[in-house]
Amino acid sequence: MTSTLNFGILGCARIARRAVIAALHAAPSARLTAIASRNVGLARAWADEFHIPQAHDSYAALIADPAVDAVYIPLPNELHKPWVLAAARAGKHVLCEKPLALDAVEAQEIVAGCRSHGVLLHEAFMWRHQPRVAHARQMLADGRLGELRLVKMDFSFDIDRTDWRLEAARGGGALYDLGCYGINAARLFTGAEPIEIVARSHRFHTGVDMTLSMLLRFPGDVTALLDCSFECPYRNRLEIVGTSGAIEFPDGVLPKPETELIYRYGETAETIRFAPSDQYVGEIECFCASVAAGELLPPAEDGLANMKVVDAVRRAALAAHGPA
Repeated sequence: MTSTLNFGILGCARIARRAVIAALHAAPSARLTAIASRNVGLARAWADEFHIPQAHDSYAALIADPAVDAVYIPLPNELHKPWVLAAARAGKHVLCEKPLALDAVEAQEIVAGCRSHGVLLHEAFMWRHQPRVAHARQMLADGRLGELRLVKMDFSFDIDRTDWRLEAARGGGALYDLGCYGINAARLFTGAEPIEIVARSHRFHTGVDMTLSMLLRFPGDVTALLDCSFECPYRNRLEIVGTSGAIEFPDGVLPKPETELIYRYGETAETIRFAPSDQYVGEIECFCASVAAGELLPPAEDGLANMKVVDAVRRAALAAHGPA
């Protein structure tokens, strides 16, 4: 394999247009070589617009393309498993959007399939690759927050009621789309998995959760207080709190390129500023470095552990909700 990893994108998704295509063009270790859609006219239009060399009229054709080393999968959730496994069988490394699967059983099958075919699988939690996250983790490790006690996150927006993310069979719901970030943050900053889960939800007529709140208890008496919603105003706030300090992450998991942290201790608030960076580029560079190393490099994950917690939260909320 050359030092540059050649990527193909399966599907003309919103997140690809909004962030990932530009990041693939900007990442020094990546080259965007192909895009596929079941609507070949759309694939060709995107290829022309974004200067992508090859447009394919099917996902299978892109996966079979010998010029493609790795695929980025931003497809709806119910399509993750079949196309991740198809890519793995073809020897393509996979960067897959969150959530990895519809449940933990599917996630286990996906991870096992990629391992059996010797390809890397990386779940696309881009926020982990923003430099301020590494800085906050170092501050936590250095004891500048004292003992960690709380991870708090809220993430919401008012969704279009015709959006596919309100369809239960497609893996819809606020937990899968938004709440998974809070779970991911809590797991990253605690460096552990929850030992107790409480969850409550308000559900849409399709059966998916519109608003969901959860409490996760971690070893060491750390609690994560997380909420997500498809029916509340836009909020995207993240905070970690210790016995002697706290760190706020302005704009949560979607910061501006030139971002900051707010460090609070005692009566003092200190703003820590960072040079402009693109967390999507950071994610892609980490993925490429992982492929070169033959293993996932921190802070990347394959997604199985996070999916197990997401699945457990979903089941806890369903059990508490009871029959419709």
